[in-house]
Amino acid sequence: MVKSKYCNLYGLKSSDLIKKLEDPEDPGGYFIINGSERVIVSQEDLAPNKPFYDYGEKASITHVGKVISVGVGYRSTVTVERHRDGIIYVTFPAIATRIPFPIIMRALGLETDEDVVLAVSDDVEIQKELLPSLQYSVQIATTIDDARDYIGSKVAIGQPREIRIERSMQVLDRYFLPHLGTDSSRETRIKKAIFLGQMVKGVIELALGRRRPDDKDHVANKRVRLVGELMAQLFRTVFRQLVQDLRTQLEKYYTRGRIPQLVTIVRADIVTERIRSALATGNWVGGRTGVSQMLDRTNRLSTISHLRRVVSSLSRTQPHFEARDLHPTQWGRLCAIETPEGQNCGLVKNLALLANITVGVDEKEIENILYDLGVIPILEARRREIKGAEVYLNNRLIGIHEEPEKLVSNVRQLRRRGQISHEVNIAYARERNEIKVNCDGGRLRRPVLIIENGELKLKPEHIEKLRNGEWSWSDLVKNGIVEYLDADEEENALIAINPTQDLSKYTHMEVIPSIIFGAVASIIPYAEHNQSPRNTYEAAMAKQSLSLSTANYRFRVDSRGHLTAYPERPLVTTRGISVVEYDKRPAGQNAIVALLTYTGYNMEDAIIMNKASIDRGMYRSLFFRTYETEEYKYAGGEEDRIEIPSQTVRGYRGADAYAHLDEDGIVSPEIFVSSGEVLIGKTSPPRFYGAYFEGISGKRRDSSVTVRRGEKGIVDRVVITETNEGYRLVKVKVRELRVPELGDKFASRHGQKGVIGMILPMEDMPFTEDGVVPDIIINPHALPSRMTVGQILESMAGKVAAMKGILVDATPFEGVTEDELREALIKLGFRWDGKEVMYSGISGEKLEADIFIGVVYYQKLHHMVADKIHARARGPVQILTRQPTEGRSREGGLRLGEMERDVLIAHGAAALIRERLVDSSDKYVMYVCEQCGLIVWFDSKRNRPICPIHGDKGTFARVIVPYAFKLLLQELMSLGIYPKLELGDLMEERRS
Repeated sequence: MVKSKYCNLYGLKSSDLIKKLEDPEDPGGYFIINGSERVIVSQEDLAPNKPFYDYGEKASITHVGKVISVGVGYRSTVTVERHRDGIIYVTFPAIATRIPFPIIMRALGLETDEDVVLAVSDDVEIQKELLPSLQYSVQIATTIDDARDYIGSKVAIGQPREIRIERSMQVLDRYFLPHLGTDSSRETRIKKAIFLGQMVKGVIELALGRRRPDDKDHVANKRVRLVGELMAQLFRTVFRQLVQDLRTQLEKYYTRGRIPQLVTIVRADIVTERIRSALATGNWVGGRTGVSQMLDRTNRLSTISHLRRVVSSLSRTQPHFEARDLHPTQWGRLCAIETPEGQNCGLVKNLALLANITVGVDEKEIENILYDLGVIPILEARRREIKGAEVYLNNRLIGIHEEPEKLVSNVRQLRRRGQISHEVNIAYARERNEIKVNCDGGRLRRPVLIIENGELKLKPEHIEKLRNGEWSWSDLVKNGIVEYLDADEEENALIAINPTQDLSKYTHMEVIPSIIFGAVASIIPYAEHNQSPRNTYEAAMAKQSLSLSTANYRFRVDSRGHLTAYPERPLVTTRGISVVEYDKRPAGQNAIVALLTYTGYNMEDAIIMNKASIDRGMYRSLFFRTYETEEYKYAGGEEDRIEIPSQTVRGYRGADAYAHLDEDGIVSPEIFVSSGEVLIGKTSPPRFYGAYFEGISGKRRDSSVTVRRGEKGIVDRVVITETNEGYRLVKVKVRELRVPELGDKFASRHGQKGVIGMILPMEDMPFTEDGVVPDIIINPHALPSRMTVGQILESMAGKVAAMKGILVDATPFEGVTEDELREALIKLGFRWDGKEVMYSGISGEKLEADIFIGVVYYQKLHHMVADKIHARARGPVQILTRQPTEGRSREGGLRLGEMERDVLIAHGAAALIRERLVDSSDKYVMYVCEQCGLIVWFDSKRNRPICPIHGDKGTFARVIVPYAFKLLLQELMSLGIYPKLELGDLMEERRS
């Protein structure tokens, strides 16, 4: 991973990174696989090793408890089911049938019914609910060995009793709750029995109405799997495959009586190749796809967003309404705004600005600390009939504590003093008298400021130390001023939004209210004033805006990329902008924007742009594309050659196409090239082996690399190097200047997107009394229905910022208020409402209405006309159907589909239908036998058509049909269907 501990860039200063031609602002956290940047996206799953309780889906099953037990190398789902007759059964993968839970408890080492009951609960009402299960299991087994024999009879059918007992214990040790251990020690088995008792208790409590079904969308019930865990899972699987292959090979050699050499049976790079393959394709173990993705380098913000993405494993095709909804526990942990539209909505999420994911702490160490703090082991406490709160460590019942609030307070004080890891979280559920201690990995947590005795622990001197650089964020955590809460512990917290509230009622305070947003959404000024979908649209468009994505773009050879010529910091800023360093890598410009209907060319979200602004360089950008080729070597001594192709090669393009090539067959830098011109001259041997025997063995073919159709530019850089296989590799980077033109897409930071509808000369643009000419004119109808009040406030704030020469803070929930902006405008000599008198640039007349005008930050998006414009008169056709190809890259046509055809039929436009669907598409002339109606074939030697049935004695008619129709008839024939064509004139004769 780039910038990890084992990376060459680890720990380097900015100056050292610059010397190595690396971007000092690059965040790292991704992999380089086969020359491509790949990011492993964090995966969200249900929390493993945590029981979930719900109602049964079948009529015979009333209540269910389920846990996904994940141990090292083992994964097992254990289900506890309560049936209508009151008997509680257990199922897990290694055994196909249901087993009454007391049988498993007894097999795990609990000798008596009393031990079984105490392992579940000391509550009399719950103990009564166990009677049906105990009475039923007594009929099956009364001793430990009998219980083990019963389980063994399900997995070792027909085997002797000793083998059945042994096999049953192997199954229970390995596949039953493997997260508690897979060894055969008594301690591990008792742990499993207690955990099973805990699950049985949960199911009974649900049946008695003491607890509600678990909310699977609660963040406390989710875990996020990071790169380390995903890579460990991949390596474990790959290594297991390696061991299995090795075992198979050794067994083969052993049966043959030979001693193998290790080199012959194990490939040196087998593990590396399998891991590289998974990273390159995104296909992970467990059937997951898309785990590894190409890193988005459109701009810095899109890169950070991609690295902080969290993807759910739920199916995209099913509704999952609750899973897609915003859950209250996601506050401050997952961005409330940023999620895609469409089928991924709510399933692809992003971390909030200050969210943190735990990596896990040693559970044994925390367990010992809890015992030292007075927790009594569970079996001992139940035997001694000690009453108190049950203590759960990572969802495993470990004991009882008689003073729960004291234990919770002690653990929190240890954490705040730094005596235990800050990743440990503790929560006390008073209504259930349970203490939950969590120290596992994958929990989403968020930071809050600590309040003690009604006072905030963060003091002015701490803020001063932060400003001076003496302290960092980690110092606030170490000194117990800030702490991270997971969703469980937050259930105990009362969190104030800001310090103006009465803090005596609260335990914590938000760092800033806008931490509910993620990296992308945090750049939206006055986001709380916008209709929520508009913020979501902007979160998507901000990742499409053009910027300086990497500072070392001159030395990179990305396959394609964009670069803004003159990016500007936004005048209206937020605190989130400085956190994500958007001010260092901005992706837009501050434009003077007027709300006005003018000339009619800004209808329906179109915008009018000032030609003079464009001429001065506004929104100019560069587009880069890299072309590459290799000199491959083939079997038989043949090879590719990078050279200027001679006129004798097949597919010679003409002298003009090769005009820019130097003697080495490669174009020079700073040469202007256009569509179809050759960048790298290359010849290759014949494509097919049979060509050598057709008398053209010396005839090489042209395989030169040319500029794509519809593109042009200047050669920016040429790189000549070698691949790992020793082949010569040439890359040519071409840059193209993109000046804003009609149809290019722009957007503000409030989801107000539009394309250029007109570029007006400056003299035709409207102007204010002060002579200010807007850069952009947008339609006022874009605002009322969309309710993007944030853009109106930004426009006013931008005007204040421009006139005062300052940055205006528009952080959501706490930025400069509307009243303050109005006062500032009045002091600057403007109207309080942001409107001004304007005059028509065409007639010079004063416009009747006052026009709202101000400064708004606008972004240029990568959707440009130059990449999308497409037209075709004639061109290539598909081999199979002879219809025009599809798509811009294949010079395809625009398809007149079924619905368009129906419209033309409804209008009776028969001639137009024939011209579009036949003459201009796949017109085909064929002959049909008038007697049998079959398609005939043409005998070229005798120069006449032949009927499959009547031979040359039939009478034939010449018909014009679409080739696709002829193909359909032939495919029907291949199915044994006889499609008979009846000709129009013949049908009329038969009717008469």
